[in-house]
Amino acid sequence: MLNWLLPEYVSDILPAEAQSIERLRRRVLDLFAVHGYELVIPPMLEYVDSLLTGTGHDLDLRTFKLVDQISGRMLGIRADITPQVARMDAHLLNRQGLTRLCYVGRVLHTLPSDLTQTREPLQMGAEIYGHQGVESDIEVQRLLLRSMSVAGVTEASLDLGHVRIFRTLVRNAHMSEEQESELFHVMQLKDVPALRALVKKTDKVTREALIALPDLYGASEVLSMAAKRLPPLKPIKEALKDLNTLYRGLGDLATIRFDLAELRGYHYHSGVVFSAYAKGWNNALARGGRYDEVGRAFGRARAATGFSMDLRELASAQPAAQPRQAILAPYKPKDALLQARIESLRGMGKIVIVDLPGHVATRQELACTQRLLWQESKWVLVKI
Repeated sequence: MLNWLLPEYVSDILPAEAQSIERLRRRVLDLFAVHGYELVIPPMLEYVDSLLTGTGHDLDLRTFKLVDQISGRMLGIRADITPQVARMDAHLLNRQGLTRLCYVGRVLHTLPSDLTQTREPLQMGAEIYGHQGVESDIEVQRLLLRSMSVAGVTEASLDLGHVRIFRTLVRNAHMSEEQESELFHVMQLKDVPALRALVKKTDKVTREALIALPDLYGASEVLSMAAKRLPPLKPIKEALKDLNTLYRGLGDLATIRFDLAELRGYHYHSGVVFSAYAKGWNNALARGGRYDEVGRAFGRARAATGFSMDLRELASAQPAAQPRQAILAPYKPKDALLQARIESLRGMGKIVIVDLPGHVATRQELACTQRLLWQESKWVLVKI
């Protein structure tokens, strides 16, 4: 076995890509900051009980687990930062008002979510806690679309759904947990024949509404179609109203589509769910939604909405990083004037590479466009 080989779907990030990712990370964090989002940095390791609480239950199979040598308890390497941030808001910050938080860090998955994706995404996201209205949903979704724009992503589109519609229909049909789980699976596959078989014993109104959901996909006319084909139950009317408000609040930044059978994160989302796409990518670049009950597991239920994205995937939209102009300096560690000049240039953000003796010039050194030379009793910059 070759010792330098990495596990499948795990890879190194080499200088050009690393520079592009880091440049984008700084720009997006600055964008979050000017919108009032505070940066938090959760740990890579937590007790499994904490990681798999609330939103974490869906992550059980994706979480690497190990035994803590100190406590003997089971630890998990985070597969998603979102539940960690919810824990911090509910238990550590414990604020009464609205809180805006953001984060960026590596997560680790037992399996890749797609054959072309890494098991070690660089997850970045933003969350709002303490606000129940659709206005906070609009804010985080606009922030997401601006983040994609900062990354150079063009022709963005946003798919919107609302889990309360499906949940209301299921409860109206008085289904058991087992029936609901089976129906959920079929709905995700949009398997209409199987769907018809599962709901054939429900009342006519609910049956026709559930069968209609997979067809309720597309542009804004979907909402008017839904109003006609779904029962006029209060939760459904409120959900459609929220989606219409989102359409009006986001249409200037992206193409908006609706998918009323989209149930991703059904077991922890409580309202609007969304996925962001762009031309040139087969998979969603970002996902998010409302999850008002997650904090309850940490001692305090808080209204919450947010999104997350893989910064490494997003950075692939960036133009190739161009080598920064560098300055070559001679190796004279005892020359106080030279060392002061080097430090001054580095303090201004200039790249200064010291030409170490006894080696063949590296690619980085060969790319230098200036050098420091001793002229007229001082160290000056001269073009190479």
